[in-house]
Amino acid sequence: MEQHPTAAPDSASSAEPPSRRGLVVVVALLAASFVVIATGILPWRDTLVLADRVVPVLGFVAAITIVTELAAEAGVFTALAGRLARWGRGRRILLWLFVLALAVVSTIFLSLDTTAVLVTPVVVLLALHAGLPPLPFALATVWLANTASLLLPVSNLTNLLAEGRMDVGGPAGFAALVAAPAAVGIVVPVIVLSLMFRKELRGRYSAPPVERAPDRTLLLVSAIVVAALLPLLVSGLPVWIPATVAAVVIVVLFGIRRPGALSLKLVPWQPLGIAVGLFVLVETAHTRGLTAFISNIGGSGTDLLSLLQLSALGTVSSNAINNLPAYLVLEPIGHSPVRLAALLIGVNLGPLVTPWASLATLLWHQKITGLGVTLSWPKFMLAGLGVVLLTVPLATVALWLTSGAL
Repeated sequence: MEQHPTAAPDSASSAEPPSRRGLVVVVALLAASFVVIATGILPWRDTLVLADRVVPVLGFVAAITIVTELAAEAGVFTALAGRLARWGRGRRILLWLFVLALAVVSTIFLSLDTTAVLVTPVVVLLALHAGLPPLPFALATVWLANTASLLLPVSNLTNLLAEGRMDVGGPAGFAALVAAPAAVGIVVPVIVLSLMFRKELRGRYSAPPVERAPDRTLLLVSAIVVAALLPLLVSGLPVWIPATVAAVVIVVLFGIRRPGALSLKLVPWQPLGIAVGLFVLVETAHTRGLTAFISNIGGSGTDLLSLLQLSALGTVSSNAINNLPAYLVLEPIGHSPVRLAALLIGVNLGPLVTPWASLATLLWHQKITGLGVTLSWPKFMLAGLGVVLLTVPLATVALWLTSGAL
């Protein structure tokens, strides 16, 4: 893979206008959704059931995005990266381990999009300012944004949807079920990345100078809000409640100290619109016979071969059509918590091959190109395929061994 670092912008914020192509996709999906509801193709009763299920999920996505965007604007991620650079004591391998830990923790607690969109520019800028090759750090964030997103419901939108159907006792029960495959999803990519870039990770670096936050009060209070939010997201409360409270607090804080940073662009309208359209259209397809068709190819057991079949189907579908629609299409054949977990392995750990397999990957690519880092898509896809062929089967075996599905 190639990398061509250039002068990088100062801000790590992801508030960017949506692309025209993205707007066309959103409008088309929403228009089609309106048609199927208005004409009764999707019965009104099914529409209400769907809304009851997905509105809290989408509310959480909107709230957590606002929190993380404003925290980034306050300099929370930049300050944290600066501390990591100092803690690395000039040793590349130590800084590398800290960055990996940051990507993992960010993904688990704040979602894969936070890592792809907000952590990526921070660690790439850190690498550039320290005189390090930025590509290893950029690739680490996008791979771990996907593969570390299995442990908690809040880590990935697919997890939130699955948890509602699992009845496993909230975030703790969910984490207990997927702990072993989640560990595989973290450890295997970390090992592969460390071996791929072992030459670049040798030696020392010069820690970049520490930049003082323009508003230290804003930085400290925003950091406290984020820190307080993390345990609440795994407390068993409906996650939209603490996320919404945190969003209100941090919006009020910015309204007092930096009102110019507040705008409607903080709300992720484009991803929300895409999600709404996909929810409605896929649900319509299921009411019209898609479930029966999928059941014929997805199996139904919890033996190892059946779980491997389901995780492989999720992986292939994600790389073909994107992981969210892949999950929505295949969800009805997840007849048990274990089968849903196997499906999550495929749609969370598997989308590393095609650029469109995960929205996080597309957003990540926008960020790194804006920072002057380029890569070869064929090499990216080949490396991702290698990781997927290792990670998905091993994670599925780990699920089988630890879930009582023997």
